[in-house]
Amino acid sequence: MVQAHIETPIGQMIVIADDNALQLLEFTDRKNIDLQIQKISPDLIKTGRNKIIDMVEQELNDYFTGDLKTFETPCKLYGSDFQQSVLKTLIDIPSGQTRSYKMQAEAIGNPKAVRAVARANSMNQIAIVIPCHRVIGSDGSLTGYAGGLDKKKWLLNHEGIKQ
Repeated sequence: MVQAHIETPIGQMIVIADDNALQLLEFTDRKNIDLQIQKISPDLIKTGRNKIIDMVEQELNDYFTGDLKTFETPCKLYGSDFQQSVLKTLIDIPSGQTRSYKMQAEAIGNPKAVRAVARANSMNQIAIVIPCHRVIGSDGSLTGYAGGLDKKKWLLNHEGIKQ
């Protein structure tokens, strides 16, 4: 498993990947970044690059220039079956659209699990590619984003959603 850093218009990101999938993509100033890295066996991570890191870096460049709407980089999903089902609903939110936590809970067939859905979203380790920034409050307000609400707002505006 290897790690590298990627520069983006809204801050530096750390990327960790094995030869098959992206394991982590987070802003280096993310709250509790160390806890995210601990989930991945940090003693096995070396500084370097591989085809997955090259792929996500190119896709991020294309995303930030407006030439990419859907990411193809394979991702490793962590967490329980419930948490993984929540993360999969994030992947289904198209660029330029948002969903509420309630809509996400309904999408997994558990409309009363709004709080659990919000918690699962907060555990997402693959920012932007798994677009938890597209989830907003039922009233349209910006709500939690581990990368910071300023980045969430920037990403939504970049995708054409005015906040």
